[in-house]
Amino acid sequence: MTPWWQLLLVWLLAALMMTLGWQWQRRRSNAGIVDVLWAAGVGGSAVLLAITGSGAPWTRAVLASLGGAWGLRLSAHLWRRVRGEAEDGRYRNLRAHWQGVQWKFFAFFQFQAFLIVLFALPFAAVARNPQVSTPWLAAAVALWLLGVLGESIADAQLARFRADPAHRGTTCRDGLWRYSRHPNYFFEWLHWFAYVCLAVGSPIGWLAWSGPVVMYVFLRWISGVPYTEAQALRTRGEDYRDYQRTTPMLIPWFPRRTPR
Repeated sequence: MTPWWQLLLVWLLAALMMTLGWQWQRRRSNAGIVDVLWAAGVGGSAVLLAITGSGAPWTRAVLASLGGAWGLRLSAHLWRRVRGEAEDGRYRNLRAHWQGVQWKFFAFFQFQAFLIVLFALPFAAVARNPQVSTPWLAAAVALWLLGVLGESIADAQLARFRADPAHRGTTCRDGLWRYSRHPNYFFEWLHWFAYVCLAVGSPIGWLAWSGPVVMYVFLRWISGVPYTEAQALRTRGEDYRDYQRTTPMLIPWFPRRTPR
């Protein structure tokens, strides 16, 4: 199967999944399910493209393992939040802005289906790679482990902080959150370089760079940092402004001292 037929199949399945997700959202008034489905869809696309690809079997096996495990971990983590909490503030504000108009939510969910295809491009490059390079496979696994473990630790630290009622209205500065305002986003972005390593030798290997590039653009300017920080400023006010002044936004580094 050619990469373009593979991506068409990914889009059709993603569109169906997001339609079902939109119906779930409509019944429960919780659009947070879209994040769960996006993570599951991207991870599932890695497995699908690995199975239907024409590249070296070992390279495709590593792709299916890494991409599938990443999607499973992230979607399970997000599902625990969606299932156990009220609708995320970002989506509550969106619901109020759209006045609950469901066709807008449907379009939003279908846009997420398109994004699944966009983020599947690196997997298409890997799935067509005819080469097996042990050093590049090792580098991919190392980057994947660093990215996924770092994101898992950041998620666990934030969940532990949020679980304490005494922390309501305050900002998490524990662990990795002392060195970055969004360590989970940083390690998520870092993990996408694993597929760049796996695509070395592929005739369409350049497509793999779309992963880290597009993810950085979305996290930095579109759907990650801007929405998350706007919500944090609404709920935590001056405490979060102080956090912004002292803590790097994305790439971890030592916090700055504010002048007295």
